[in-house]
Amino acid sequence: MAKKPPSLTAVPTLVAERLQSWGSCVRKQRIAQRIRASDLCARLDISRPTLLRIERGEASVNAGAYLAALHVLGVLEYAVPSLRTDLWQMASPTGRARPDAEDDDDYF
Repeated sequence: MAKKPPSLTAVPTLVAERLQSWGSCVRKQRIAQRIRASDLCARLDISRPTLLRIERGEASVNAGAYLAALHVLGVLEYAVPSLRTDLWQMASPTGRARPDAEDDDDYF
């Protein structure tokens, strides 16, 4: 059975709003920078329909495609600021990073 792509109603409202703003940003920056849709598609190695879905902010598009488009257009750091290190860096109880942290999935 084929997996059905998520609709905007299948994702939290905040996520849907973020995708909409990312899509609008991609379209506005592509036009402002006078980049043809076909050229951006070639740079991203995506199809024209996928670019249209990105520009509409559809949830069915892989988040990596949104991020790649924002990066290519030079606005990634504005649209998606880097996370603070303490939000993603794993540390041992002593405060030092554990060398085996990537193998530790026993919390689920």
